[in-house]
Amino acid sequence: MDASAYRMVVCTEQDYVTVAATTDRLVVEWLAGARHYPVVSLRDGRNEIAEHVTLDRDSDSGQAGAHTRWRLRESPPTARGAWQTLLIIRTDAADPGRTWIQLDVEHRPDSPDIPQIRASKPRLADALLDALDTHSGLAEIRARASFVHPGDVKEVIEELTDRERRLPIVVASVPYGIDADRWLDKVVDRAFSQLVGRAVLYVLTREAQAAFNKALEHHPVFGGGIRTYMPGVDPGWPADGQRHPVMSRATVEADPVRAASVLTALPRNQASTLPLPQPLAALHGTSPRAPSTAQGDEIARLKADHESLIALLDEAAEAEAARYKQVRELQHDLADANWLAEEFHAERRAAQQQVRALQLRLQQVGAYEAAFAPVDEDESEALPGSFTELHSRLGQFPTLMFTGDAKVLTGLDDRSKPNWVNVCWEALQALEDFAAAAVAGRARGDFRAWCQDLPSGCHPFPAGKVLMKESDTVRRNLSWRKERMLPVPREVDPSGSVYMEAHLRIGGGSTISPRLHFFDDTAGTGRLYIGHIGPHLTNTRTS
Repeated sequence: MDASAYRMVVCTEQDYVTVAATTDRLVVEWLAGARHYPVVSLRDGRNEIAEHVTLDRDSDSGQAGAHTRWRLRESPPTARGAWQTLLIIRTDAADPGRTWIQLDVEHRPDSPDIPQIRASKPRLADALLDALDTHSGLAEIRARASFVHPGDVKEVIEELTDRERRLPIVVASVPYGIDADRWLDKVVDRAFSQLVGRAVLYVLTREAQAAFNKALEHHPVFGGGIRTYMPGVDPGWPADGQRHPVMSRATVEADPVRAASVLTALPRNQASTLPLPQPLAALHGTSPRAPSTAQGDEIARLKADHESLIALLDEAAEAEAARYKQVRELQHDLADANWLAEEFHAERRAAQQQVRALQLRLQQVGAYEAAFAPVDEDESEALPGSFTELHSRLGQFPTLMFTGDAKVLTGLDDRSKPNWVNVCWEALQALEDFAAAAVAGRARGDFRAWCQDLPSGCHPFPAGKVLMKESDTVRRNLSWRKERMLPVPREVDPSGSVYMEAHLRIGGGSTISPRLHFFDDTAGTGRLYIGHIGPHLTNTRTS
């Protein structure tokens, strides 16, 4: 499934018959209410509920289990594709104590060249979560965030570390001096608006904050920040905290709508790649079909069957195109993961060698205690949790000036991969050190030379990720060269732009492969200008 889709997968301990009956009622209410279709009841088979709108419903039960499935397809002629909503209720004989619920909404373009439109959370998701007792592992899934009071902390910690949990847990903290209910209504509900069904949602009261952060000393959340806890939290491992991003209060309050989009990116990407539970996965190999009947006119029945089969063939072609696109994206993701694994291994090995060398030097001068003392994290060095937050903190680099497109920069949050934000922040720290030293006359050579021979106390950045020049092919291609003519103040160049060929590799292996392009004018205006942080600009590999 494409990451632009909405997917909710939860389960309940309520029996299948009750869940199916409740869901049938909710589907009819949703179609008649939110979708404004004239629906009173549904029957198995294909229901033509409006022009260019069909609803397929099928159900089955047997020794292996039971299911009911609804599939709504809306294909207006002007849409250049179809919107499909799929809802499945499924119980399996191998696990009779649970009933699974899957809700998917996705845009299926008529052609692979047409981009898929991102699906919003449907109102049907809220209705299902309000009516059914759903959960992911130990955690209950609700349509609105629940408050965590001091007596709830132990239970929430158990949910965070539960190995069966599939969904992220997103915890919003309450700022000092702000009423919790007011904070929920004014900020958190808006920030969590697209997370319903995709994550477990909590608001940590100030009374519970101390106990919560004591239990999660390496994964805290406070001061109005919001933290996303992915499955597999390890409270005792400091490095694990990097897997669970934090969004600051300033970012949330500055633009709650944008914050909602950023918070949704990680759960949305996970939902699109996480394998379905086996009971649901087994059902996806079959398609809804109209029930056979011996009554009625034989010719009319054959004609209806023929039309139904033609429609199913068209839908199968759509599904095949979607699967082909998904395979391509997964191949890119695999290449990206392999690239990251190699990079992590190299950086980890280099860091370990450096630590051992420094510890040896400290031991040689008799500072044994300092050599092995634990390092306290400097809050000023805290990494941003998203590119949106990174953008808001660019003011921390006085010698750097970002002149690029903020929308392109923050748009990386929608398709960000692990470590991209961290690498970009480390690049900015290293560039600031270099630029400040260059202005003071302490830097020799360009930024790559600086990274190769890093002065003591400065932030490192791998020299292998620094390219000071583009290839001759890029320079000679007028279209590609134009992409790299990036904005600067007119005091730097009267035209308002310069050719920025120097760039840093922020990520690799994917179709985005983000880059940071910069222009060093420390010898002139005393600033280093960053004209682009975003997807890889066109070259021989991207075209």
